[in-house]
Amino acid sequence: MKTKAGALFWVLIAYVLACGAGYFYLTQMAGDLLLRSFIADVIATFVVFVFSRFFRNSSFYDPYWSVIPPLFLLVWWYEHAPGASVGRYTLMSLVVWYWAIRLTWNWAKHWEGLAHEDWRYPLVRGRYPRISGLSDFFGIHFFPTVQVFLGMLPLYAATQLGTAPLRWLDWVAFVLGMGAATIQLVSDRQLHRFIATREPGQIMDRGLWGWSRHPNYFGEVLFWFSVALFGLSAYPAGWWWEIIGFVAMTAMFVFVSIPFMDKRSLERRPGYQDVMDRVSMLVPLPPKKRAG
Repeated sequence: MKTKAGALFWVLIAYVLACGAGYFYLTQMAGDLLLRSFIADVIATFVVFVFSRFFRNSSFYDPYWSVIPPLFLLVWWYEHAPGASVGRYTLMSLVVWYWAIRLTWNWAKHWEGLAHEDWRYPLVRGRYPRISGLSDFFGIHFFPTVQVFLGMLPLYAATQLGTAPLRWLDWVAFVLGMGAATIQLVSDRQLHRFIATREPGQIMDRGLWGWSRHPNYFGEVLFWFSVALFGLSAYPAGWWWEIIGFVAMTAMFVFVSIPFMDKRSLERRPGYQDVMDRVSMLVPLPPKKRAG
């Protein structure tokens, strides 16, 4: 597949089939809605995985992160519990769809096609070459699916269990969620402008990137925090499992993704150590002054 348009066409086909297979299971099988939803999620993930293996490019999975949450929100609201707040659902939908459309569009715009695969994926498969297929499925596809599903639990709580009326915490969640997606929008635009004009060896430390080394990750963590707040507002009794997704997301970025990205930047740009010394790792803070 030589053209980007052709590659995106096959990605679209993969997601239509994946979502169709998941939805068919979800609607045709009986039993607990949350369990059926998880199994449907895994089925859809497996379909995308098949396409990833066929085209030898696991970046087929990249948009899954942002495509699935708004679809589950629609399905869960369709079967919402009596007394679930329409106002809360409206605010959640605005946040989730804004985040999802922006993130998916950003991927589609900047993905170069089947000739390009996220640089981290070959590293995951290469750790255990004899079982690269299993590493591909569990490390690149299944694990993020579980992460996102845990993050979506507050949406399930708000539509299926919560009967509390719309209140101030929902508005806090709404403002934080919209702000989170906007932070990601601004930071990604700043990064792509920099990439288009940078000099060899130049390091991005401008705009939001001068206050946080990973403002896009900060926006992602903040988004999932806002989702957790919606669930807590709707169904406070489930607080201990509604925050699991946010905690898992934060831990993944702080202890895995950010150290991984910082290590790669240090290997490719020796001057990056100065950025690490001056600029906050995740939460945007005023940068420290250079020594001397």
